[in-house]
Amino acid sequence: MPYKIEFHPEALNDFDTLDGSVQKEVAKKIDALSENPFLGNPLGNKFGINLTGFYKIYIAKKKYRIVYRLIGEFVEIIEIIAIGKRDKEAVYRLALKRLKKLSKSSK
Repeated sequence: MPYKIEFHPEALNDFDTLDGSVQKEVAKKIDALSENPFLGNPLGNKFGINLTGFYKIYIAKKKYRIVYRLIGEFVEIIEIIAIGKRDKEAVYRLALKRLKKLSKSSK
């Protein structure tokens, strides 16, 4: 049973700005993720950025990362938060920034 994949609105922009060949690899990885939500590695508190409860998957020979989380008590939705180059912790900071925006808008 495939799981539902949702994108944070800005993560769609991340995807759209990728080179076509990288987009294909990301799309394949997201398809695989829809079959197995635990495909990625759990994140925690990295570089002082607390992403506990989130996962990462590498793409394109580890040049890019997808940061995502599982939503629902029984994994109802897989939400892609950020897609970006594996440039130090930049994609983690991007994910945290987007999460902060989400929490402010839901108040």
